[in-house]
Amino acid sequence: MALRPTTLLAMILSTVTGVALGILGYDRWRDQLIDRNELARFESALFHVRQNYVEEVSDDQLMEGALHGMLANLDPHSGYLGQAAYQDLQAETSGHFGGIGLEVGLIDGFFTVVTPIDDTPAARAGLMAGDRLVKVDGETLRGQTLISVIGQLRGKPGTRVQVRYQAKRDQVFRDLTLKRETIAIASVSSRLLEPGYGYVRIAQFQATTGSDFQRALKSLSAGGKEPLQGLVLDLRNNPGGVLQASVAVADALLDDGLIVYTAGRLPSSRLKYRAAHRDALAGAPVVVLINGGSASASEIVAGALKDHERATLMGETTYGKGSVQSVVPLTDERAIKLTTAYYYTPNGRSIHKLGIEPHVAFADNGDANFDDALLTAALDELKTESATTAPLQAQR
Repeated sequence: MALRPTTLLAMILSTVTGVALGILGYDRWRDQLIDRNELARFESALFHVRQNYVEEVSDDQLMEGALHGMLANLDPHSGYLGQAAYQDLQAETSGHFGGIGLEVGLIDGFFTVVTPIDDTPAARAGLMAGDRLVKVDGETLRGQTLISVIGQLRGKPGTRVQVRYQAKRDQVFRDLTLKRETIAIASVSSRLLEPGYGYVRIAQFQATTGSDFQRALKSLSAGGKEPLQGLVLDLRNNPGGVLQASVAVADALLDDGLIVYTAGRLPSSRLKYRAAHRDALAGAPVVVLINGGSASASEIVAGALKDHERATLMGETTYGKGSVQSVVPLTDERAIKLTTAYYYTPNGRSIHKLGIEPHVAFADNGDANFDDALLTAALDELKTESATTAPLQAQR
């Protein structure tokens, strides 16, 4: 039997109230009840949709739509996670999901590539940070939410998706047909650039990234027997991930001090993260590579190392995502992703919509040898700094 509008309204408010109770606590929620005139306006709209819309709409559709609209109106990073989106988020955190390997953000009103993930269909096809997505499978993206666009790009491995985009470099519109794959993100990879100088790339911050980073450093130093004289930490096109993982990486390169702090409306959102371990490199110089695809957790690491004068940042200004999202389950299969705080670097700088500037600007000019040139410059910087830090390392 169909529900009356007032009954459906009560269901929606019950769900919303349950979320608020979990975040705010009953006393605070009680003082922030929505004005009854606003409730009447919502109820009236709901009634007319139920009675007059050209096709019959299920109560489940109305519930989903109401929650989608409420969260999407807050900011590009908040949203309602239906069953599929919630599963995708859980899979992404573990580092495995079906898709084409794009991190997408809403920039200046356009769904824009933040970064193509390494060795994925999107990266191999030549999609680059700054490219603007226009259509997916022939459907315009105008008016859609970020979560819905990401949902369209993802899907079962082996299926195909058509993408129309406007390239950042020449503003030309192009069409691609890509086959989805299982995107298995290797969070940390490493190698020696030459004896004594290591290179570590972090593609995304996952739950195990901190421990993976420590193992990489140990491996590069032959199990600790041959201390590194310098390290290149590559955070380019790293869209972020788990905040605690970024704290662990920064902690591995600092002796002490504040790494990052968060501030929001609630006491539970006001947190401080400090270094708790010894510097694994014993003061050996570090160069951090960044660009416009370095976002969120990447910026936490870059900002902390910059403020503590622990590393030289080289490359381009970062993306500028300085907000923290909390995932609040509504049921076992659905949740909301809600911006609950902004984070700040140790010196109290918010980088939200500003980004972090490098010490040494090194812009990608499209040259096929750009990576080699950047790594050569980073290695030269390490050797120059290593000459001055060697006496300090010897003392330790």
